[in-house]
Amino acid sequence: MTASLKIYTIPTCSDCQHAKRYFKEQQVPYTEYDCTQNPDYAEEVRQLTGKQMVPTIVIDDKVFVGFADNLTDIRELLK
Repeated sequence: MTASLKIYTIPTCSDCQHAKRYFKEQQVPYTEYDCTQNPDYAEEVRQLTGKQMVPTIVIDDKVFVGFADNLTDIRELLK
């Protein structure tokens, strides 16, 4: 799996925590962008999605807003 995976999060988001745990369990490397640490990350999320929602997950050029609702599609991409 050579996909580039980025996840935009905030510390209090349970869906973000589930996503990070899932990627760790699946041994999928990812880069985390904590939107509370840098306002530029929140702006990137808004530009990617038109919303301010986390987790925003970017796998190569595919953007997902939310983890649980997109798990099936994310699994397929990571195969």
